[in-house]
Amino acid sequence: MPIKIAIDARLIDRPMTGDSTYWRGLVKALAQTQPEAELLLFTNDQPAASIPESAKVRWVRVPGSGRFWSLAWFPLAARRSRASVVHTQYTLSPLVGDRGVSTVHDVSFFIGPQWFRPKDRWLLRLSVPSSCRRAAKVVTVSETSRREIERFVPEAKGKTIVTPLALGDGIRPMPPDLARATVAGMGVEEPYLLTVGTRWPRKNMALAVKAARMADKRLVVTGKSGWGEEDGALTATGYVGDAELTALYQRASLYLAPAWHEGFGIPLLEAFACQCPVLASCGGALPETAGEAAEIVPSFEPADWADRIRALLADSSKLDSMRRLGLERLGSFDWAKTARLTFDAYREVAQS
Repeated sequence: MPIKIAIDARLIDRPMTGDSTYWRGLVKALAQTQPEAELLLFTNDQPAASIPESAKVRWVRVPGSGRFWSLAWFPLAARRSRASVVHTQYTLSPLVGDRGVSTVHDVSFFIGPQWFRPKDRWLLRLSVPSSCRRAAKVVTVSETSRREIERFVPEAKGKTIVTPLALGDGIRPMPPDLARATVAGMGVEEPYLLTVGTRWPRKNMALAVKAARMADKRLVVTGKSGWGEEDGALTATGYVGDAELTALYQRASLYLAPAWHEGFGIPLLEAFACQCPVLASCGGALPETAGEAAEIVPSFEPADWADRIRALLADSSKLDSMRRLGLERLGSFDWAKTARLTFDAYREVAQS
């Protein structure tokens, strides 16, 4: 018997975010692999072009915006649709009743409150615990996040499940000559180190900048611009498309993941797919996602990172091993598994 699932799908087509990668990968895999799933994708905009047309997927447009859309218009529309399950991210309206599933990627706003603006921190600390308490199931993306959620929201114990993420559909390795030409066409000079991030303090991009300078290596930063100074050791590309990002990964000598905390760390999978060796911090779930495929630096001191950068770049056999292990590690993550685990939770909620 089909299970009708109402999903807040507004984030699916947002560019270059972990949220959009999650929802796009999950929805596609649910439609492709779960014959009992009937997906109602609710949005206040146009349907996402990235989701193929399917008999199992129906878009529902509900006018409105902001928190009132999340708290009222969407759950009321989901109720009118007679959905058996309502799935949102972080904020779950009381109007959902006992049919709610909430995805919480991490609770870094408890772990490092200084990483958030006061208003954002206040809203997250207010809404996420209450959403977890009222949810029938809480979905998260790593064992690290599950432990942290249950630590800060004890009511989530026993109903939090882990559904690891997988590689997004935008990163697809290209022939080496094309990658080289793409990078050159962007005005990026090789060799270089790469990091992908925004100005959010939690991403700790200043560590990558300082470590690259101390190691006397060029650093390319891709993502939303405006967070740092450009000089001879730093090239900031701003936002780039999937093809350009793929080429940057493929041609980079090393990928730096310096975040203070991550709930999963999708860029690690992107680097693995492009055979780019990864140097990562011990922040949050990064060691869990990396497994044995990346070098983990236990320190957040730039000098320690600079030492590790120099040592790795001088060891070609180590880099070759990291590329091989990265591809092997990538095989551990699959959207079909994510969809199966998530649908198991949907079924339990629908039958309760």
